[in-house]
Amino acid sequence: MTTALTDPVTLRRGRVELVPLDASHADALTAAREGLEYAWYTSIPASVPDEIARRLAERDAGRMNPFTVVVDGRPQGMTTFCDIDADNRRVEIGYTWLARDVQRTEVNTTAKRLLLSHAFEACEAIAVEFRTSWHNRQSRAAIERLGARQDGVLRNHRIGPGGTMRDTVVYSILPHEWPGVRMGLDARLAD
Repeated sequence: MTTALTDPVTLRRGRVELVPLDASHADALTAAREGLEYAWYTSIPASVPDEIARRLAERDAGRMNPFTVVVDGRPQGMTTFCDIDADNRRVEIGYTWLARDVQRTEVNTTAKRLLLSHAFEACEAIAVEFRTSWHNRQSRAAIERLGARQDGVLRNHRIGPGGTMRDTVVYSILPHEWPGVRMGLDARLAD
């Protein structure tokens, strides 16, 4: 039987564990958020407890499956399955942020490897999307390193802070691409 994209699960690989987000993680995640650089095109939460409450409400509505990223036993960020389309087995991976000391390490790649594996192998997803601001070059480069392909740019997709217009770059991975993407991620993680 196929697992639903909304089912709470714990996913592990090496020192990285993705556990269902819980309000009890607020203090540790608030500490992990300290020192992060804010940019107008990112979605780092100003209030971790408020963001946890928002994500859990989205989970309860069936639109999101949020995770705490735990590294070596310490909460170090958040990530989610979001914009879940259960009927069509489509999902986006997003709303990810990581503590400064685990950025540019294997943690993000490992977390994405875990989520992609779960989506394609356990949930039989037909597409996994990634979206980011046109201006977030660091995120675009990270998504491309995962092996996702750019589908296009949604121009004037959202109204951002101060009324700025956000162009959203959409990427995806499809089931027939997953074996090659998986091999690429595993090779990167083996280095």
